[in-house]
Amino acid sequence: MTERITASVGTALFLLLTALFVGLRPEHLLMAGLFLMLFFAGVPTRKLAVALLPFVLFGISYDWMRVYPNYRVNPIDVQGLYETEKSLFGIQADGLRMTLCDYFSRHHWTVADFFAGLFYLCWVPVPVFFGLWLYFTGKRRLYLRFAVVFLLVNLIGFAGYYIHPAAPPWYVMLHGFEPVLNTPGNVAGLGRFDALTGWPVFEGIYGRNANVFAAVPSLHAAYMLIVFVYALIGQCKKWVIVLFGVIMVGIWWTAVYSGHHYLIDVLLGIACALIGILLFERVLMRWPLFERAMERYSAYISRG
Repeated sequence: MTERITASVGTALFLLLTALFVGLRPEHLLMAGLFLMLFFAGVPTRKLAVALLPFVLFGISYDWMRVYPNYRVNPIDVQGLYETEKSLFGIQADGLRMTLCDYFSRHHWTVADFFAGLFYLCWVPVPVFFGLWLYFTGKRRLYLRFAVVFLLVNLIGFAGYYIHPAAPPWYVMLHGFEPVLNTPGNVAGLGRFDALTGWPVFEGIYGRNANVFAAVPSLHAAYMLIVFVYALIGQCKKWVIVLFGVIMVGIWWTAVYSGHHYLIDVLLGIACALIGILLFERVLMRWPLFERAMERYSAYISRG
């Protein structure tokens, strides 16, 4: 009974706070309804609902950044990041020194556009499906480590957004170096994938972007690295690890090719993932209080 009351009150509180500070959208109601359906349908689905909480908290945390945007905390870096990228990783082309993003905005290819879209569509679904695979194949202790690290890396990345608000490459291409608040999201080079397929996939995704001034670090670059590391830890089949490695590198490349991130952003995203993994595995899991909490959590979703 206590668990049911906690789940009901927690869901109601989420909807209330979201309505007051963010604004309710259909996906909020869908997420709340799905969670409650899983929680109350029976014991097996209740364990699944509880196991998915790290991913639920990730979604809520990202969405709630709308409440207090990062550009209210620190100045937005537009030109500084661009000039640093050009200085460190710029190339000479068309008689000019330019960033890789600038180059790819001028030079792009149909096959590359297609694969770029496929790679970028993997950045959240693959981690989620990998987590579900771990869960349903009985590797629930490993699943929990992976899910909590995924949440931790996101929180570190979100902190980075507030420490150093920064504009993505496409913003400079479209708006120059002057920060314009409340700028809507943009598909940038991924719009070429939408045009190729005739489906406004990325138009729908980036139309819901919580904040365009959140380019540093690139969490796109972080997610598949987490999957890759825990696939190695879980001793997945070699072809699965190779596939994850290809998707990981493909996303890193697409981030730059599509104009959504500078190479600096990608490298910081990789660093963010490594920091999160090491912090969890080498620090938090050696803290007795945290380790006991993880053991209880793991026991709850594994028993029965």
